[in-house]
Amino acid sequence: MWHIMGAFKLIIKVKIKKSTRKHKIIYNTPVNHDQMNVELGLDITDEQISELESAIHDIDFKSAAEHEKMVRHDVMAHVHTLAERCPKAAPIIHLGATSCYVGDNTDLIVLRHGLDLLLPRLAAIISQLSQFANEYKSLPMLGFTHLQPAQLTTVGKRASLWLSDLLMDERALSRAREDLRFRGVKGTTGTQASFLQLFKGDGEKVRALDKRVAELAGFDKRYIVTGQTYSRKVDLEVIAALSGLGATVHKMCSDIRLLASRKELEEPFEASQIGSSAMPYKRNPMRSERCCALARHLITLHANAANTHAVQWLERTLDDSANRRITLAEGFLTADATLLTLLNICQGLVVYPKVIARHIAQELPFMATENIIMAVVQAGGDRQVCHEKIRVLSHEAGAQVKQHGKDNDLIERVKNDSYFAPILSQLDKILDASTFIGRAPEQVTEFIEEEVNPVLNKYKQSLAEVLNLSH
Repeated sequence: MWHIMGAFKLIIKVKIKKSTRKHKIIYNTPVNHDQMNVELGLDITDEQISELESAIHDIDFKSAAEHEKMVRHDVMAHVHTLAERCPKAAPIIHLGATSCYVGDNTDLIVLRHGLDLLLPRLAAIISQLSQFANEYKSLPMLGFTHLQPAQLTTVGKRASLWLSDLLMDERALSRAREDLRFRGVKGTTGTQASFLQLFKGDGEKVRALDKRVAELAGFDKRYIVTGQTYSRKVDLEVIAALSGLGATVHKMCSDIRLLASRKELEEPFEASQIGSSAMPYKRNPMRSERCCALARHLITLHANAANTHAVQWLERTLDDSANRRITLAEGFLTADATLLTLLNICQGLVVYPKVIARHIAQELPFMATENIIMAVVQAGGDRQVCHEKIRVLSHEAGAQVKQHGKDNDLIERVKNDSYFAPILSQLDKILDASTFIGRAPEQVTEFIEEEVNPVLNKYKQSLAEVLNLSH
């Protein structure tokens, strides 16, 4: 596996073509810095460059594997293999470069490309969820604090809380993407000493080479100071953004699982889907559970990336290498699988308004007691007397629910108590659930218009393609 990875890095290194005597970039990958050395005056011939070009797709992996057995170094194994294939170019292959010139610059390109793949997927989720939030922004449902029924909210308002977290993830991933720079050509400890020697002490040419290689790789900025590698703090920032996304997804899908348990909201469930091999009636939220499982792995990667950066002694140690090959790949692959699954969930969320209304009816009488007291006072009653009446009736109704498993009958008790006769005609209005949701609908509208839509505008061209991919 390692020798294949080394070959890939070398392919990226030499993938070049000629155009009007200038050697340009293909597929947004960096040219061999030897090409730039030609522009800057080193003795490298067009014949050598043509020979390298001809070998781009002609890689002897068997030979590379044999070389790696001998030298125990993946990049050098391919340097030797390429030199055998290109004898005229052999003297200038890897000239002044290091393994980290090949590996780190490639990794930065791959990191940026990986973020370019993930961000539209995230935007598609935001798009679908914003439509859901807008559709259900006025549908009352129980809100919870401490996992206990609290004041009402709406289905759409709850979804907007998920959306708010996802917007922060979009910001974090975009920031990580925009902050990426190119390592460029820095040499063994980052001092560019080997290139200064190649250019006979001309520091301006070394600087020009570094800058131009970064530009040809598609980066307008480069890390001006590095050790042998770019700082592993860069990896930490990227993984931190992915880990934060994992936390968001886990929270959101845990909420969906809780609501599915209450039969208020469900993820998509196909007509022929089986929820359980033993219990055919079950409709397990397996997609949300899968997202939680993957998200939990994403969350754990943060500590790994942080520890890898922390132990990079001085200009670098090699104990980052094997770790990063696993962590970076797993981070992006896990995030990708998580986002595609979550997108599928968001495209088919099902709401059960009658179940929601039933749950509200069980709790709303208790929540309405303050409004009942206020109505009695406005009708000429004494607040303290009314408060005591409501307290006694509430405890009696609570006992019916908790001790006998019956429905909440507080309102019936109020209706049967002559003390409340002056306000009985107002009870239906007092118990209208829509009067308990505050500005939730307006908040959702405002949030979508001011926060969500500007983000979605960035992804207009890519949204349709991603949405089709999820089906």
